[in-house]
Amino acid sequence: MFLDPPYDSKFTDYGYCSFGKAEHNKLAECFKNTNIRCLMVIGKTKFIEDLYEGYIVDEYDKKYKFEKRLIEGIIKSRPNRFVMVVAINGKQQKCYCPSTGRIGSIDFENIPCLLSKSNNPNRKMPHTVEAFSLDPISKKRKSWIGINQVQVNRYVEHFLKTGQFSRMVGKVKTVQPEVKLGNSRLDFLINGKDYLEVKTLLRMIPTKGHPKHREIPVVFTGYDRLIKHFGDIVKKTGTGSRAIVVLCHPYNAKRFTVPKAGGIGKIIRAARKAQKKGLENWQINLKVDPEGVTLIKYFKLNLSL
Repeated sequence: MFLDPPYDSKFTDYGYCSFGKAEHNKLAECFKNTNIRCLMVIGKTKFIEDLYEGYIVDEYDKKYKFEKRLIEGIIKSRPNRFVMVVAINGKQQKCYCPSTGRIGSIDFENIPCLLSKSNNPNRKMPHTVEAFSLDPISKKRKSWIGINQVQVNRYVEHFLKTGQFSRMVGKVKTVQPEVKLGNSRLDFLINGKDYLEVKTLLRMIPTKGHPKHREIPVVFTGYDRLIKHFGDIVKKTGTGSRAIVVLCHPYNAKRFTVPKAGGIGKIIRAARKAQKKGLENWQINLKVDPEGVTLIKYFKLNLSL
């Protein structure tokens, strides 16, 4: 028997059930007393180590690793949507901003960031801003918020291939990126039959309370492409295929709730209509650090609530 229980974390509400330390204790008791041969995969914490002492046979790293360790800098300004001016070792340089839309509600002035450096010597801006932090510059162990929307798909692909989304997609044998379906091009085809689309809502990053936060109404525009995706992907449900839309947060976000924002109504109506036809909505939270990206948790969403 293969077991893939929720991780031991502060987050315990999965919508359809709650799974906290009491449930972990009950599961451990059943695991230790059963006569069935079992294999369990679970995130490592001190609580889990103590709970399964004597039963842990192996550990392995399923982290997405960056090619090179990211370097830390300080964002001084964002003069346009493609560029951030960053102080790297005291010297200011223009760096590429991989998310050309709005990022939270914050002025990027003296904001800590993580950068990658391109191997291409001919690139005009060799550095890319991969993440930023709302922590003070002086804090040594910062929490990071990823902003590279293109790379987010690579993170998700890695976690699919390493079997970390078993509760969402089951056992993964094949992952095909960038698949044409109807008038849309979707992010992944899994096992030749299940479609998965990834969305990253960087404009909804919570920055309230930060000294550089500024009140800006959240307005969703350009949503026709997303609604088209809903329409195309849901056509595959009922044909032996599953249709999944993932809201990916490159930080430890709260459970997604429908925001009060301009333009969001049309999107949510389309999402709820698609959900009634079989579309599944899931949330993924990731942790970014200078070495790579780790899956924190993932759970199913119900947008009809």
